[in-house]
Amino acid sequence: MKCSDESVADIFEKARKFPSDSVKAKGITQKIVEFIALDDQPFSVVEDVGFRRLIEHIEPRYVMLSRRHFSDVCLPELFNVVATHVHEHIAAEISAISFTTDIWSSDVSLTSMLSLTAQWIDADFQLQKILLHSQEFRGSHTAAAISDAFANMFDTWHIDRSKVHVIVSDNARNMANAIEDSQLKGIRCMAHTLHLVVSDGVLSQRSVKDVLAIGRRIVGHFKHSQLAYSRLQSMHGQFGTQIKRFQQDVSTRLNSTYYMLQSLFAQKRVLAAYSADHELPVTFTSHQWVLIENILSLLAPFEQLTKEISSSDASVADVIPLIAALKRLLTKVFEMDHGVKTMKSTLLESVSTRFTEIYSDPLHFNATVLDPRYKDHYLDAEIKQRAREMIQTAMDAENLRGDGEGAAHSTGEGDQSAGKKTRLFAPDEGHAPSLSDMLSEILQESASNNNRQMTSSTTQQLDGYLSEVPIPRSDNPLVYWKNNHGRFPDLGKMARKYLSAPCTSTDSERLFSAAAHVLDEKR
Repeated sequence: MKCSDESVADIFEKARKFPSDSVKAKGITQKIVEFIALDDQPFSVVEDVGFRRLIEHIEPRYVMLSRRHFSDVCLPELFNVVATHVHEHIAAEISAISFTTDIWSSDVSLTSMLSLTAQWIDADFQLQKILLHSQEFRGSHTAAAISDAFANMFDTWHIDRSKVHVIVSDNARNMANAIEDSQLKGIRCMAHTLHLVVSDGVLSQRSVKDVLAIGRRIVGHFKHSQLAYSRLQSMHGQFGTQIKRFQQDVSTRLNSTYYMLQSLFAQKRVLAAYSADHELPVTFTSHQWVLIENILSLLAPFEQLTKEISSSDASVADVIPLIAALKRLLTKVFEMDHGVKTMKSTLLESVSTRFTEIYSDPLHFNATVLDPRYKDHYLDAEIKQRAREMIQTAMDAENLRGDGEGAAHSTGEGDQSAGKKTRLFAPDEGHAPSLSDMLSEILQESASNNNRQMTSSTTQQLDGYLSEVPIPRSDNPLVYWKNNHGRFPDLGKMARKYLSAPCTSTDSERLFSAAAHVLDEKR
């Protein structure tokens, strides 16, 4: 008989449960509460049989704590650790902080929540983001109530109002009034405004509304009938095509109209075969299928634009150039305009009307100038001059503070883009122009009329920066400023402020996409 190398004492030690205050037990408890917090798990998970068996298998000596202990003790402790870390970040030398906010209401409980996310550019020109605050918002959603909630949030995190650069929100009147009542700078979410533009275009043409109404009925038919969907799957098998889910358009979801029509058009052949053998509540005519294709072509730039501005690194500097490109694209005539000309003209008019304020808002045009991908090439002469004067005034004011960093530096070294020539855009034959093509076209036209003389006055910094060719649009503007703020120190400071502002409230909305997983029947 083979003897075990383990002593009886070792065996008993392995069977003995950890004391609750042991380092090992505390470490496991900490990881469990992090798992709950990071993955939006309900506290009830620690009572689930499967989870308990998992922990028992991994470490039999660990004693699972109660659900209430995790909610009342462990989570507050974790919150305090994170809050301390956040306070340390905010207390650092930050010249400007930008915010997003949104109000969300639960579908499964009478609960509303108000969010506040913060972002800024640190001294190393890295974009920092924090989910700063999310609180239950009871009572009427009046401007006064929202303003009071903002004050509470800023007081909680000891945020000096002078550091608040901008708050980005949706287009709701109560939210805009609340920001104004709080004497803070607010801008509307670009994605929400684009959504309103598309709604204007859709409502302007009866034939388009009819197509959407038919599409909703077809999608609804397959969503509410498992038999119909099973038959459709069989049709896909016969055609050897991939099974795709139809997308239902939702009034509050950006681009959902585009995705619904796209999902229908992608299954055009399958739907035609289905309607030959089975009954559908409605069907598209051949003319309407052509109209759908043209609508998709018209809305494609809006879908591309919404995706681009909803990315994590999009900033308010993108707004003016992208709107300029979109307006130019909508003025061009294409073969695919047949049947949607009224919609197209309405979209152009709506874009021009709903985005009028961006050209009179210093936050937008100063940010555009301070983005090395754009500079002042997307501004008209009057706004160019106004932006130069405002930026120059700010630089002079900074110099008067005596920080010694405003002296003009040589612009002959340090920037690999200096001296490069703009590559002319020449579209391939048959190539459908895109937003990128329009951006290149505008940049080319502006560059040909952009001759500046270097001076030895305090304008040398600004003139030196603007005289250089913009960096490629695919490059990161913050990397540029990290490498070049030594040459343009005052402009670098302003870039940290202006480029911190996002152009959408996407961060707050993403938070509530997660919140929908938290507030359900198990919570």
